[in-house]
Amino acid sequence: MTSRERVISSLSHREPDKVPLDLGSTLITGIHVSSLHKLKVALGLIKPEEPVKVIDPFQMLGEVDDELRKVLGIDTVPLLSLYNFFGFKNENWKPWTFFDGTPLLVPEKFNTTPDSEGNIYQYPRGDSTLSPSAKMPRGGFYHDAIIRQKPFREEELKVEDQIEEYSLLSEEELRYYESEAQKLYEETEYSIVSSGVPGINLGDIAYVPGSALPDPRGIRDVEEWYVSLLTRQDFIGEVFSHITDIGLQNLELFHQAVGEKIQVIVVSGTDFGSQNGLFISQEVYRKLFKPFHQKINNWIHHNTTWKTFIHTCGSVYDLLPDIKEAGFDILNPVQISAAKMDPENLKKDFGHQFTFWGGGVDTQRTLPFGAPDEVKEEVERLIKTFKPGGGFVFATVHNIQANIPEENLLALFEAINEYR
Repeated sequence: MTSRERVISSLSHREPDKVPLDLGSTLITGIHVSSLHKLKVALGLIKPEEPVKVIDPFQMLGEVDDELRKVLGIDTVPLLSLYNFFGFKNENWKPWTFFDGTPLLVPEKFNTTPDSEGNIYQYPRGDSTLSPSAKMPRGGFYHDAIIRQKPFREEELKVEDQIEEYSLLSEEELRYYESEAQKLYEETEYSIVSSGVPGINLGDIAYVPGSALPDPRGIRDVEEWYVSLLTRQDFIGEVFSHITDIGLQNLELFHQAVGEKIQVIVVSGTDFGSQNGLFISQEVYRKLFKPFHQKINNWIHHNTTWKTFIHTCGSVYDLLPDIKEAGFDILNPVQISAAKMDPENLKKDFGHQFTFWGGGVDTQRTLPFGAPDEVKEEVERLIKTFKPGGGFVFATVHNIQANIPEENLLALFEAINEYR
């Protein structure tokens, strides 16, 4: 099978010739630049002094290039957005050395100038005349969003303020998607995964602070947002309704641009689970999220051949029936370390309903802290659990983080290709 055929087979719940492998097709199945550099050096793909590219400045994820795909046997490729998390393009690359010494290439508008304490700040749209929207502490590995919540009174809350970042795709974006999808479809055999379009990812807390907005208004504080899911449900519902209207228009424009060349689209990145249980109640999901998820997924399923992808961390077992009723085809990251997320039970109870895209190794404990043999054993066990009957794309539980031992990275991919 080609990589594309392999993924399509598994998404159709038919067991392919081998388990499909994803690394880097989304911003939640990627790899931190430090670990990426370490892996590429260990595989002999680059020299220690050669840099890797940062494709997601917020999480500091690295570019998984075609050379690495071929060496590891990766089956997927991303169709990324034209603009990154901070609202500027990944272009005009410049060198920068990370805190841990990793040589990097960062976009031109990525700020590399530290303050007097050595912290790095990023700015909306790369404009340093504005207030910074994120901070990477000296010696850190990621950016933290800076909350720029302004005081407000209840009667002053406006839907238009809360949806400022959502707009229709521009002609430039549509032509980019059209040409990039055509190129990936015709020149590669990988399965193409879209990171989505504005207006379909409702309530993702990473985006609530408005890190790409010069002057965000509305509810932009993380705690205030979660409180609002209980105390301002009518307002949040109105916000989601307006955002979804924009999302449905964007889906139509996007579909006109890319057609059936993509196989998967990321619809939601909102976390509904914590380590020990649901983050929000089933009632809140059913009232605020589910009706809009159904609208979005119904449009996709009625008008395209794409499969819809939901990323939600944590213990979401109790919410899975609702997530399926909402129309999602793919569940990620399959956080096997969370309560009630036992792999055997997930496969038995929901394996015929979802494609599990993730769950291949525990990135909280085993990958960073286990021995190489423990990594291999876990990979073997989880592949044997999730593989039967298809409906499984191997990916780690969320992104591969920084500070992973080199021998564990090598053990991970050796085991995947031994047992897949």
